[in-house]
Amino acid sequence: MFGRIGPMELILIFSIALIIFGPKKLPEIGKAIGSAIQNFKRQTNSLTEGLESDTTGPSQPEAKAPPAESANVATQPETKPATPSEPQQKES
Repeated sequence: MFGRIGPMELILIFSIALIIFGPKKLPEIGKAIGSAIQNFKRQTNSLTEGLESDTTGPSQPEAKAPPAESANVATQPETKPATPSEPQQKES
C-alpha cells in the first residue's frame, strides 16, 4: 500500500506528527482521517454500483401503463374536409 516506505520511515513520520500535533490531538486526527477514508470508500462503492446498474439496465422491466383516454382526445373540434365531388353552395 505504501510502496517503498518501511517500518523505520513510518516511525519517523509518526514521531514527527507527535511532535507537531502533540499527544492530545493525534488520536483526534487519526479518527478524522479514518472516517474520511471510510466515507470515501463508501461513496466510491455506491458510485461504482450505480454505474454498473446503469450499464446493465434495470433488473426487472417496468410495466408500461395503458395510454390514458384523455390523452387521445383532440383539443380542436374535428372538421370534415371538403371533397371535390361535393358541389360548393354559394350564399348570396
